[in-house]
Amino acid sequence: MTTTDHPTSGRPDTTAPGTGSGSVRAVVGLLVLFELTSGFLQGGIAPLLPEIGRELGIPDADLTWVISAQLLAAAVSVPVLGRLGDLHGHRRVLRWALACVAAGTLLVALAPNLPVLLAGRVLTGPLAALLPLEIALVRDRLPLGPARSAIARLVGALALGTLLGGVLTGAVHELTDDVRLTLLVPAALAAACVPVSFLAIPESRRLARGRLDLPGAALLSATMLLLLSGVAAAEDDGPGPTALVRLGLAALLGAVWIRVELRTAEPLVDVRALADRRVAPFFLCAFAFGVVYFGGQAPDATFLAADPVTTGYGFGLSALQISLVALPAAATAVVTSSLTARIAGRTGYVPALAASFALITVSFLTTAAFHTALWQLVAAKILAGLGLGVALGAMPTVIAEAGEPSRTGVTTALYNNVKTLGGAVAGGVTAAVLTASAAPASDTPDASAYVTVWLLCAALAAAAAALTLVARGAAPPPGTGAAAEAGPPASGNA
Repeated sequence: MTTTDHPTSGRPDTTAPGTGSGSVRAVVGLLVLFELTSGFLQGGIAPLLPEIGRELGIPDADLTWVISAQLLAAAVSVPVLGRLGDLHGHRRVLRWALACVAAGTLLVALAPNLPVLLAGRVLTGPLAALLPLEIALVRDRLPLGPARSAIARLVGALALGTLLGGVLTGAVHELTDDVRLTLLVPAALAAACVPVSFLAIPESRRLARGRLDLPGAALLSATMLLLLSGVAAAEDDGPGPTALVRLGLAALLGAVWIRVELRTAEPLVDVRALADRRVAPFFLCAFAFGVVYFGGQAPDATFLAADPVTTGYGFGLSALQISLVALPAAATAVVTSSLTARIAGRTGYVPALAASFALITVSFLTTAAFHTALWQLVAAKILAGLGLGVALGAMPTVIAEAGEPSRTGVTTALYNNVKTLGGAVAGGVTAAVLTASAAPASDTPDASAYVTVWLLCAALAAAAAALTLVARGAAPPPGTGAAAEAGPPASGNA
């Protein structure tokens, strides 16, 4: 994506009086609040999925769409909102995104059925765009050192919010025993962020010349919708003509989108950066990481909530108990993510990334083999947390350092999109696997379907580890190259 920054191009200065770098330091706390809320919304939905399914009469397999619908929307909204922020001001677009998320979370809390619930989740897609917009604001307003410190706080707040989201949401449900009332808590938090965004936050001082790539955005959206509907058809009717036609159209439209982006002077997504032989293997790893990271959330929750008396598996856990089971792994991931620079300083970023995928592989293999006792699942997930934390910290840096220094911002933004797309596809595939295993007169998946999902995740993680090791061009040592020039990578949603 080629953009040229310039001071507001003759537009009136939107910077409020007294909003210099010192004022930005004062309002970083407001941006931290947004990231805490973002993490809370992302981490709080998974433990509630079984309760949402019971409230609305949604089969367990269909609940995976609650995660994947938001991820598909994020895959489209991140590049669109990022480009709009470059053109019209990041503060302005941040407000739009927060308002959209607030409306979506309220719709989710009040949804009477699955279609309305999914519509609400689609409206929360801009959650993934909040962090890149905030990073753009602090980079525009602060010197390099303070900007790096502010970005570290934002990323830490997102991780902390995700950790707290599951536990606190589960606790609220335990106290109220009302899933709708519980969902209104994050809706209230999201709504509170909208007026806060109109306080002291300054606008970007520099805007980019150009325009939004509307054809690219429309084609990308249509491709994502066809992909979603194709996987949904495969879930309902198996790999029949309807599913194959829709998936074929998605592939065809995706090819058209790539052609359009290659011919556009200011494309929505820099396809050439994706195809760069030095970073393309790592983008494949990012896709696999998205599948593993997001794809296991809904199946894990429904497995833990399943009644062993009626299904023959599961533990009949409540939302709070599910969040507490996931807590040790989440805490481990937060700690290892913060230690990534030290770990990679000893081993190198590429070997650290390969080792993290190996740990994730072992974790899913262990889960597939041993899942009849809670301690087995907790132990396996802690192992996954070790790997996921390092992967979250190392992946953006490896991708940034493997690419051209002049394309660091675009490359790391593409990483977030590819990871998100992997999670969206994982939701659909997982739903199809679980649905295919259910008896004709039942909506309950067979235990073997969960094992299949875990083995698929293990296979993808193993492939990512192997691909990382054989990828052309190792990243330069930490502190050199693109990543050092660009500062901390904008990795999007955690």
